[in-house]
Amino acid sequence: MREVFNTLVDAVSGAWWSYFIVFGVAMVDAFFPLVPSETVAITAGVLAGSGKLSLPLCILAASAGAFAGDNICYGLGTLLGERTIKRFFRDDKTHKGFDWAERMLAERGAYIIVIGRFIPGGRTVTTFSAGYIHSFPYYRFVRADALAAVIWGCYTVLLGYVGGKTFENAPWKGLLLAFAFALAVTGSIELVRYVRKRRAPS
Repeated sequence: MREVFNTLVDAVSGAWWSYFIVFGVAMVDAFFPLVPSETVAITAGVLAGSGKLSLPLCILAASAGAFAGDNICYGLGTLLGERTIKRFFRDDKTHKGFDWAERMLAERGAYIIVIGRFIPGGRTVTTFSAGYIHSFPYYRFVRADALAAVIWGCYTVLLGYVGGKTFENAPWKGLLLAFAFALAVTGSIELVRYVRKRRAPS
């Protein structure tokens, strides 16, 4: 784990351009989920905890990047339409995710924009779906997404910050603690979804 942390620190160092890396990764992760935005944001928080980066600027960079990426997805969904988007994402699992997102947007509206960010793959399918669903106007999306981006930015960066403060002499341990907590939160959300799905009438 120490080696992984050192690799991330090399990318997100204490230099001024680290904020742009956090912003860029958080943005690209919206439409290319293989980019580890949570990892980078948490690492930035750990470095902020050790005094190498500014905590407010890390939160701002993560939140702004997430917001920008989500709006790009919404715009692409609106511009390209449902058929083209689903043709690009061809695997069955993602198509099921789109079906889920469409249903949740119809049932719960803006609420799912916030919740979807903490579900694996939920951010991508939800933001694209909101774009091509004509009944979900942009003014509703942008308000919900601004809230979602700020919550996510604060959550991830502060998670790393607390871990970094807790283990100032061994920041890689703070990263490990932050990851463990993030996985626990994600797992809890997935467990609740699974239980509700099993209890739902067929």
